[in-house]
Amino acid sequence: MGRVSFFRGPRMSLVCLAVAALAAAALASPPPSQATTGPCTAAAAVPVTHVVVIVMENRNTTSVIGSPDAPYINGLSTGCGQAVDYHGSRHPSLPNYLAMTGGDTFGITDDKAPKAHLLTGSSIFGQVGSTRWRSYQESMPTPCLKYTPTGSLYAVKHNPAAYFTSLTTCTTNDLPLGPYPTFDAAFTLVSPNIVNDMHDGTVRQGDDWMAGFVPKVLASPEYRAGTLALFIVWDENDGPRHAASNQVPMIVVAPSVAPGTIATGVLDHYSLLATWEDMLGLPRLAYAVTASSMTTTFRLPSRRP
Repeated sequence: MGRVSFFRGPRMSLVCLAVAALAAAALASPPPSQATTGPCTAAAAVPVTHVVVIVMENRNTTSVIGSPDAPYINGLSTGCGQAVDYHGSRHPSLPNYLAMTGGDTFGITDDKAPKAHLLTGSSIFGQVGSTRWRSYQESMPTPCLKYTPTGSLYAVKHNPAAYFTSLTTCTTNDLPLGPYPTFDAAFTLVSPNIVNDMHDGTVRQGDDWMAGFVPKVLASPEYRAGTLALFIVWDENDGPRHAASNQVPMIVVAPSVAPGTIATGVLDHYSLLATWEDMLGLPRLAYAVTASSMTTTFRLPSRRP
């Protein structure tokens, strides 16, 4: 640091007085990193009664985590928690959405619409009760739309609730994503449109969308009360390593999560479903029964029955 010289004499320069005052103020104020806190503070854990998951598309972990095109997402991954050895179930998209909500791919190996896959099996939507789940689908023209309109940014293959025939309240609970979503349901799934979820868009576009949407979750009464946990996950990877290990990013955001938490074990969509069911006190479905839960790692209280 350079040395500041003051005028000597009977009168001190007014400029020097101003500099001294500013220096004193700076010393009295904590640096920005200490004056603000992020969404994850290792707060005392309370039972989680609201789970929100944002499902993104088709990126390998290394395409997002550490990318300069995803500053907001990386801020969440380092300021909250992440799983560094997390994997999708298979390719293409639809089986992954079914695995994380139904605990099984149901033998499906394509992205066909619900009319080709009328699923009678159980799902977390049905587990929480007909009025306690919600699915927000960005750019979906009408509630619970069971096909993809030509040229639409909505893709039914990213809307798992539309496939489970037992969900009699689909047209009530499976809704187009509007500007003012609420997060009071026990389980809420959010699917950005095919540009904002990085499927057809870029990592930067997805990060920009996330920077606009996630603060709405964090500002909710449920998150402020500590009873909401947010999960951000990609369905499958893509690019030159598409068929490799299907490794994808997975980020956990909750007040009780200690900043910088890392889950190092091998995890997958069945682990994610098991974690949600344990937190909400639900029986585990299908392949989630034997999956590794993440409740302990991320300081999320389990109410496993």
